[in-house]
Amino acid sequence: MTDTRSPAERIPALQSLRAFEASVRLKSLTRAAEELGVTPSAITQHVRAVETWVGAPLFRRTGRYIIPTDAAEAAMPSLREGFDRIIEGAQLLKGSDRKGRVISISTTPAFASKWLLPRLDRFRALHPEIEVWVAADMKLIDFSTADVDLAVRYGPGGYDGLVAEQILSEAVVPMAAPDLAAELAVRAPADLLQARLLHDTGSDGDPSCPSWRSWFRTRGVDDLRSLDGPRYSDASLVIDEAIAGKGVALVKRTLADRDIGAGRLTPLLPDVTPVKFVYWLVWPRGRTLLPPVRAFIAWMKAEALGDVADGAGI
Repeated sequence: MTDTRSPAERIPALQSLRAFEASVRLKSLTRAAEELGVTPSAITQHVRAVETWVGAPLFRRTGRYIIPTDAAEAAMPSLREGFDRIIEGAQLLKGSDRKGRVISISTTPAFASKWLLPRLDRFRALHPEIEVWVAADMKLIDFSTADVDLAVRYGPGGYDGLVAEQILSEAVVPMAAPDLAAELAVRAPADLLQARLLHDTGSDGDPSCPSWRSWFRTRGVDDLRSLDGPRYSDASLVIDEAIAGKGVALVKRTLADRDIGAGRLTPLLPDVTPVKFVYWLVWPRGRTLLPPVRAFIAWMKAEALGDVADGAGI
């Protein structure tokens, strides 16, 4: 007998496929349940429904962990793309209600406060009809579950499933507030040992970004018996404390560009240390970009080029 069902009726329910996709991606039924806001037993039932449809197990279970089979891993790119397109379609429906004039961007708190937000008025002047929503978080956004159009990531690049365009590079420079800089009169790296040092202990994971200890040692300063000073978990906090005259910081030059231009920070030495991580503008590969999103991407690139021309985005 001929199967008269439509293709959509011949596959497992979308909620079962969604639970399966999350379980493969997260390698955990519990984490999939947390992400989707259901119980682990519900995820288990959905995964079993997919396995029943396939006619074979799709995971190897080892204690608390699950290991996807080769077949499960092979299906992931198509499933991810499919759910991305569903999310995109839903966003288009939502966008039609907002007349497609709201865009959302995810980035780190430091990049948001020090680079993006101070420049947004220029974008609003060019496009007063477009509203920009900014989500600032250290966590990497998951485009398959979040209602976000774009993200700025600080890292090495190579993001699976995403278009990634480098917009800015980064380097660190010892800086202080102008009054403190004049008081210290630094002429050589060792002179900085007399200052109160501010430490950036942020979790951006860049192995090439020097600590004060490694910065001194690469400049031949080995008498480092004490490198005390306050620690801060975010680069913007370090910059703000340096501006307030609380000490000397190894400042990320791109983030501090406007503060340097406004005379709030002064480089203490003509000593620039490039780092390997850079800033990337990213969005899902294959996603249809609405005109407001394309306008924002073009504006971001133009702003970044302006920084490079001025010597900030080194």
